[in-house]
Amino acid sequence: MNRTPVNPWSWSQQLGYNQAEIITQTTRQLNCAGQTAVDGDGNPQHGDDMRKQIALALDNLEAVLSGAQMDLTNITRLVIYATDVDEAMKNFDLLGMRFGPIGAAPPMTLLGVTRLAIPSLMFEIEATAAD
Repeated sequence: MNRTPVNPWSWSQQLGYNQAEIITQTTRQLNCAGQTAVDGDGNPQHGDDMRKQIALALDNLEAVLSGAQMDLTNITRLVIYATDVDEAMKNFDLLGMRFGPIGAAPPMTLLGVTRLAIPSLMFEIEATAAD
């Protein structure tokens, strides 16, 4: 897979993502359901801790990617839902710690929502990946 960043402005790169990417020479595309802070049985975890919820949602996303023989470098788009955008932004360094070292900056959108499917969850991350 070849990725060509499209950034008419540089501000988004300072936040860790590209405005767009041209993706060519792919063979498979993976559309991931939103991943949240649930355990292997689907039980919500860390009900009042946004940071721990983000970390577990990222762990779960990586597990889904691994199941498709992919990893975070394969992500071509992220959509993030948070019930408290300010609190999510305070903890976005967690995304930087995972994506920064691998040089990945997929286009992303962060949306504030009133609630997620399970009321105690505060953060959900949805991804599209390709190889």
